[in-house]
Amino acid sequence: MIVITNPISILNEINTIHALFECGLELLHVRKPDFSEEDMKLFLSKIELEYRSQLVLHQQHQLAQDFGINRIHFTENARATLDLESTNSRDDFAKSTSTHTMADFNKLDHCFEYAFLSPIHQSISKPNYKSDLDAEKAIAERTNFKTKLVALGGISAQNIEKTFQFGFDDVALLGSIWNTNQPIQNFKLCQKIARLY
Repeated sequence: MIVITNPISILNEINTIHALFECGLELLHVRKPDFSEEDMKLFLSKIELEYRSQLVLHQQHQLAQDFGINRIHFTENARATLDLESTNSRDDFAKSTSTHTMADFNKLDHCFEYAFLSPIHQSISKPNYKSDLDAEKAIAERTNFKTKLVALGGISAQNIEKTFQFGFDDVALLGSIWNTNQPIQNFKLCQKIARLY
């Protein structure tokens, strides 16, 4: 199971991140689109060394090696301008990306370990961001089985089981962690269900 950071800094964020890792969080995507290089350095330096190999950088990829991070993520826009040949030659990094249609997911290069497909459900973190995706139909059209398919968008304890039943390989949480007063409890609930799949 994956958690994505809140795009902006929030109260007790680092403590919550450490608590999530202590509860067994596998990967944390650090998505801070408005962070400068210095902001990102400061943020990453607050995360315990033992967890840095479980971080995935969305921005400021140049900082990855300095912080012992070996995973980088490419947004849909960044992927469109990507030189795949030079990217594939950097095998020291595990790579992931974002997609919004199954057609785009199916066309992904083999260099991506996994990709988000979103939004699957009504977004929790973006109230007006509705899903037009028919997840069940999309899964039936899947032809790419080299890249893991990760559901994103509105994933919560109430729909995580249904999401796995659609056929997703994994899920990513954002709003159900950061838009609540009980992030750890919500994580544990989702984790308990995810472990059944």
